[in-house]
Amino acid sequence: MLVLLPLLLGGTMLRWSGKIDKILISKVNGDLTIANQYLARLMDMSGERLDAVAGSVALQQALGQKSALEALLAERRVALQLDFLYLATEETRPGGFQPDAWPVVRAAWNGRAESAIDILSAEALDQLSPGLADQAAIHLVPTVAAVATARQVEDRGMIIHSAAPVHLPDGRRAALVGGQLLNRNLDFIDTINALVYREQSLPKGSRGTATLFLEDVRVSTNVRLFENVRALGTRVSAVVRARVLDEGAVWLDRAFVVNDWYISAYEPIVDSFGTRVGMLYVGYLETPFQHAKTVSILTIILMFLLIATVSVPIFLRWAGRIFLPLERMTQTIARVEAGDLQARNGDVDDSGEIAQVAAHFDDLLDQIQERDRLLRDWANSLEQKVEERTADLRTANRKLEKTTERLIISEKLAAVGEITASVAHEINNPIAVIQGNVEVARSLLAEHAEAVETEFRLIDDQIYRIGSIVSKLLHFARPEEYSGAATVISPAEVVRDCLVLTRHQIATNGIVVETDMASDKNVLMARTELQQVLVNLILNAVHAMPEGGTLSLAVRDVTKGVEIEVADSGTGIAPETLRRIFDPFFTTKQAQGTGLGLSISQTLVRHAGGTLTASSVPGEGSLFTIFLPQTDPR
Repeated sequence: MLVLLPLLLGGTMLRWSGKIDKILISKVNGDLTIANQYLARLMDMSGERLDAVAGSVALQQALGQKSALEALLAERRVALQLDFLYLATEETRPGGFQPDAWPVVRAAWNGRAESAIDILSAEALDQLSPGLADQAAIHLVPTVAAVATARQVEDRGMIIHSAAPVHLPDGRRAALVGGQLLNRNLDFIDTINALVYREQSLPKGSRGTATLFLEDVRVSTNVRLFENVRALGTRVSAVVRARVLDEGAVWLDRAFVVNDWYISAYEPIVDSFGTRVGMLYVGYLETPFQHAKTVSILTIILMFLLIATVSVPIFLRWAGRIFLPLERMTQTIARVEAGDLQARNGDVDDSGEIAQVAAHFDDLLDQIQERDRLLRDWANSLEQKVEERTADLRTANRKLEKTTERLIISEKLAAVGEITASVAHEINNPIAVIQGNVEVARSLLAEHAEAVETEFRLIDDQIYRIGSIVSKLLHFARPEEYSGAATVISPAEVVRDCLVLTRHQIATNGIVVETDMASDKNVLMARTELQQVLVNLILNAVHAMPEGGTLSLAVRDVTKGVEIEVADSGTGIAPETLRRIFDPFFTTKQAQGTGLGLSISQTLVRHAGGTLTASSVPGEGSLFTIFLPQTDPR
């Protein structure tokens, strides 16, 4: 309780605090939405009122009469609470001010009423209305964490700039242009604050604030610098400025405003040119919420301490009645483990479940002690019986060893017999080659004796190969002791020789041969051994294609060696058979094969430092790949 409950309460309070913070941010985001909608509505109303004046009969009657027009515009400016109002044509230059430089005026000339937030310089303000620049000027107040600046006064003016099209009698384009200065416009900002933060919308001690910024300078605000002094001229922090003005993002977070922390929302204000020129801010004091969270946390902590103070003594007294018998049982178990089978819990001054368990435990110890005595008696009698049986086992074991030795000798003799019996079949392949070449020699001797020199040489090679196969069969168990002399050979040349050796069998079965001899590397291996391996693989491929097919032979240079591929388009090999094809004496040819051809081939390749692998797809054919390491030619 003293560990887990505080952790649980701490996690709950942390999650609760986070939820409260999210609710506060959500509220200030809603407040910003209301303020933004009010500002947008204010601009729309300014444009609508100006458009109503532009289309009024009074304005149409005053057009062309300078004094009447000036009187009407002056009266309408006061009625609409505007700081300036004038009729702009393409030739109009009020005091040197150029209306055509502003998108809202150009839009009105094109027949469309428009309103926007714009920034006017001090000169432009005085040109439109003398004294307006002095009204807009605000002295900057040094502000902690703001961007450094050498300016002392913000003399530009932020205005709601509106224009509506006017139809002149002579057909020229004109626009009725008016504007309301927002600098020091406290009625405007107080209206936003009152609209967003109505009475009792915030807890006691908190207060809502709203501010209009020209860039990062507060030009209209109800934030207080002192008790009755508004914070005009103070500036926003560099962090908020970078996020809102530079990046164009909305700030929704706590922020230090003038002299205290507020839950704040800042939104960029864009002028008629699409440039971010200021910010609209709403927020409320964070202190009451932090105070409420602190009070809640302290209250929970005090309640926990009070509950713990009352409950811990009761718990300890209750736990003592439970754990004291358990401790005595633990001590008894330790003594029994040490070998004291007489140890017991004894009488426990309690009638609860734990006491009953302790008494039952003593009964169990009595039973264990009795069974231990019986087991010791049985052990003594068993030792005598075991000694008697051991003598019999020794005699039987000696007999078994002699029998095993005789069995091993018999197995070895049987293996030798199988190997010897298989020699006859392995000789069949080279004899078939010899017979084929003899037939060729007979057909050629009639006309050209010199043409059979190659066949005679091949007959000699096959006779030597027969002797090599017989030798390897007889010494299959120790192939490393009977390996032929390794020489540097070209695998591509050996493959060509093997094709000559087996061309009779290939032609007889109607098999098409495809070759790819793209290798110029040499390997270190006995030429006759590589011939034996390749002839065995070629003949196996021929046997796999009794109805004819394609035999593909490829010799390619690879990293650190040479690869020889022998592929056929025959019947393929089943997966369960493929796993055993390199096992000695395993064959699928029944009486026609011994099962040693592939096993011997793999052994020869391994002795040369290479590998022989196989893959097959039933019904599509098989692929045997020989890899031999490269050697430098000598």
